[in-house]
Amino acid sequence: MGRGAVLVETEDGERAQALHAELLRRRAAGEFPEVREIVPAARTVLVGGLADPRAFAAEVTAWDVPPVEPGQGELREVPVRFDGPDIEEVAARWSVTPRELAAVVTGTAFRVAFCGFAPGFAYLTGLPAGRHVPRRPTPRTAVPAGSLGLAGPYAGLYPRSSPGGWQLIGTTDAPLWDPGREPAALLSPGTEVRFVRADR
Repeated sequence: MGRGAVLVETEDGERAQALHAELLRRRAAGEFPEVREIVPAARTVLVGGLADPRAFAAEVTAWDVPPVEPGQGELREVPVRFDGPDIEEVAARWSVTPRELAAVVTGTAFRVAFCGFAPGFAYLTGLPAGRHVPRRPTPRTAVPAGSLGLAGPYAGLYPRSSPGGWQLIGTTDAPLWDPGREPAALLSPGTEVRFVRADR
């Protein structure tokens, strides 16, 4: 990003998402027209292309940033088959049946907090703390493309086959990454996501 970039560290992920939304709002309103990149991560937001990064760094810390409210992002529905190899284990952790697990997931309003790991991989927040699950003790060497996994506070869909330690609860046929599409990623930061049951 060079000398025109500032990395803003926040107290937690919710504040990072709120700052990302606030930066997008301010840029859309005409502030910071020179900014080229606004990239959220787990607890940071990288702002690139600033004309005066020192002035921005001094200013942003004084902002009153409102929390993200439901309905602020574009909504995408993603069809999912609840057929993952770890669904029984995750359901047991939640003290529910696999069918009830599916109802919890389809009833949850997810939001893309940030992207990473692989092109098109989105980290989705929204599960309450009581539904967080640990990563598998031994990662799989190859997770099939389209797998829906859970790990810690996040849900995520694997856009391609890759190693991974998330608990796999389902699969989708949705095209998560298409270099010929604009944007290439189906799910970008700020997008609201609802999973819906897919027919086999």
